[in-house]
Amino acid sequence: MKNKSVLSKHFSPFQIIIMSFASVILLGALLLMLPICNQQGVWTPFLDALFTATSATCVTGLVVKDTASYWNGLGQLIILILIQIGGLGVITMISTMYMLTGRRLSLLHRHTMRESIAAPKLSGMVRFTRFILKGTFLFEGIGCLLLCLVFIPENGWIGLWQAFFHSISAFCNAGFDVLGTASHPFVSLTRYALNPIVNITIISLIIFGGLGFMTWDDMRSHKWHIHRYCLQTKIIIATTFFLLVIPAIIFFVSEFSDQPLQQRFWYSIFQSVTPRTAGFNTVNYANMSDSSLLITMLLMLIGGSPGSTAGGLKTTTFAVLVFNVIATFRQKGDVECFGRRISHRIIGTASTILMFYLMAWMSSAIVISMIENISVKTCLFETASAIGTVGLTMGITPQLSNVSHLILIGLMFLGRTGGLTLVYATLSENKKTKGRYPKGQISVG
Repeated sequence: MKNKSVLSKHFSPFQIIIMSFASVILLGALLLMLPICNQQGVWTPFLDALFTATSATCVTGLVVKDTASYWNGLGQLIILILIQIGGLGVITMISTMYMLTGRRLSLLHRHTMRESIAAPKLSGMVRFTRFILKGTFLFEGIGCLLLCLVFIPENGWIGLWQAFFHSISAFCNAGFDVLGTASHPFVSLTRYALNPIVNITIISLIIFGGLGFMTWDDMRSHKWHIHRYCLQTKIIIATTFFLLVIPAIIFFVSEFSDQPLQQRFWYSIFQSVTPRTAGFNTVNYANMSDSSLLITMLLMLIGGSPGSTAGGLKTTTFAVLVFNVIATFRQKGDVECFGRRISHRIIGTASTILMFYLMAWMSSAIVISMIENISVKTCLFETASAIGTVGLTMGITPQLSNVSHLILIGLMFLGRTGGLTLVYATLSENKKTKGRYPKGQISVG
């Protein structure tokens, strides 16, 4: 009990989250450096191993080494374990270990897990942990079985590993694939761009993983009684639907208009889903138009939902900002949605997150562009992919310098742990003051 009290005294839940992710990444990097983890049997440079471990733990998908042709079975297994830990959340995995050993979760552990998964209340953490594990393994198991129908007939029994790997990678929104070869690396799912089973399975896993565990718990509790859903669940479902349908229609009408109808359909659907922090691709993004790339970058920045396997600034943040704009246009004092009023504190937090992500995204792209002498547009795509923990790429990541790789590592870490989590972990908690300053008037707009 003494160690627990010391831990709670010296470290906040935000600091524990940051240190847990950093520890897993460092351990993963040290393991991936070993010669037994790659097919060449040589030591992997620390920065390459660190980049891979960060991308896997932060469920991003950006890589400097092709996963299938560079890493051997052990290396791929380590990457997959990091993906699973990162997708579920380090704190969730630690809590699971406590439960399996029969130890009770302390108040600090429960509070830290609540912050990690964005749960609204502290009670029921043990039950909710079991729900997360059962739901995760159920979705990943079904996804594996469906993908086996394609991969095993085509590739033999190695297809079982491919199905297992891609099911976990898709549900955790990681975007790692093991389909590349030495002659054709970084292929992702381009070989299966028109395969209905692969498309439907991967798309479903991405969406299920990106909705968030709290959303699934609410839907399980109230079934089809949508009016009983909490406000956050309603916002997540509505925003997710909007962000899936509208981009798919735009891609179908403009980007792939010269393709046959079947190809236009699958290309458009998949490219509207995968930027939501998944990272798989069935087309070459280097050949897409600037307007489609811009839409993709916006989707990458928004990402998935709170408490999910996805990253980004989150669907709820985007929705709150949109509702705030609507309220401002209507000259209303309160921001309202689904018959509820959103507090000004939440609106302020959403605005802060947006500015934090925009500044990190654009400043990093400008620095990389100056270092590498690459167009800002290309760098913006890569940095959006990193901070959104997506993994989509214009193909420049493997060729970037060490400094640029370090910048992308920082963005991936920030995107997975959350910008405000990093800030709260760094800054000490301010003591509340009893007084308030008088209001000041300024003009904006």
